[in-house]
Amino acid sequence: MLYALKIATRYLTANKAQTALLITGVAVGVFIFIFMSALIGGLAEFILSRTVGDLSHITIEAEDSDPAVLIAPEGHVLAITERGRTRTATVAEAETLLPLIEAVAGVRAVSPQITGAGFLTRGAQVSQVSVTGVEPGRESAILDLDGYMVEGSARLGSGLIVLGSDLADDLGLSPGQTVRLQSSDGVTALLTLTGVFETGNGAMDGTRAFVSLPVARTLFAMPQGVTQIEIKLNDLNAADATALRIRALTGLEAVPWTDGAEQLMEALNAQAQTGYFLKSFALVTIVIGVASALMLSTYRRRPEIGIMRAMGAGRNFIIFVFVAQGALIGLMGGLTGAGLGYLALLPFPSRDAFQPGTLPMDITQGSYGLAVMLTVMGAVLASILPARAASRVDPVTAIGQ
Repeated sequence: MLYALKIATRYLTANKAQTALLITGVAVGVFIFIFMSALIGGLAEFILSRTVGDLSHITIEAEDSDPAVLIAPEGHVLAITERGRTRTATVAEAETLLPLIEAVAGVRAVSPQITGAGFLTRGAQVSQVSVTGVEPGRESAILDLDGYMVEGSARLGSGLIVLGSDLADDLGLSPGQTVRLQSSDGVTALLTLTGVFETGNGAMDGTRAFVSLPVARTLFAMPQGVTQIEIKLNDLNAADATALRIRALTGLEAVPWTDGAEQLMEALNAQAQTGYFLKSFALVTIVIGVASALMLSTYRRRPEIGIMRAMGAGRNFIIFVFVAQGALIGLMGGLTGAGLGYLALLPFPSRDAFQPGTLPMDITQGSYGLAVMLTVMGAVLASILPARAASRVDPVTAIGQ
């Protein structure tokens, strides 16, 4: 077999220009394969980071308590009432559950929160807001408030508030000024604006207000418990499995971000399928190129093949020569294309530094090893037909030509 490999190498070096052109064609196909892998994978990561990256990957929400039901002796419902003032349901054991949730594998951050509606008032101006109370020190646990700040800081504490940029502009507010916040329960607090954030999401920038958890407890009359617990994962694709583990551990309904995101998942799957088709076309091009080149080589070397057959070389030996030739072409072209692809992707920013308006290329998803392996396999398969044709050459007829 070593002698057959030596003959295959000589065939490749006999016509260096043709071999170089063939390897270049294979390298271009591999380069396209790697480029498409990095682009499709990077685009999926960019879409997920923009749509899900700043959201909770798993959410535990409080369940509303069932209202009291008055039933007449005959069994008919007379009325549905709830004693006292309508109150927000709570996750009463949030403080005891946090260490358990934080210990789950894959959990990056946990943020207990109190959410509700309210009104911001400054002079005669009034704006309806969505209030989120978070623990001081966990301001950026879920939404990267520190990274989105355009004025001031994300620091929260007693008597402090952070607003979205559109909301602050509507009220003419800047850091250091005071604003009155009234909750849906009628409780009012006078707060000082410490920072303004801008996410690019109009709904969030125009309606969201962040306060500390103690301030939210006062505003919504909740001395204990929280309305929800938001959880951030290291890998958002593991949300379903991690949610199941949290449910089993805490007994609470943990909802992954994938619930209700069917349209987004369908779009990403369609995008992935498109990438598979494009990469398949690149491999088909490689196979056709290698097969046609080896078929031509077989035809041109019929006299040499006839001499080898006349000297006792078996059909398997001839087949191995041409299969080895195809494998060498695939290996050299694959490695060249993979190297060029890696060098071409180096200037692009990493997945953590994707910017709008630029190609979201992810160099880590180039599938370099897979590209080389598939190229070699494709080249071997492409060489089988020419190799079989060469093995069937009649020695007498070939030498006579």
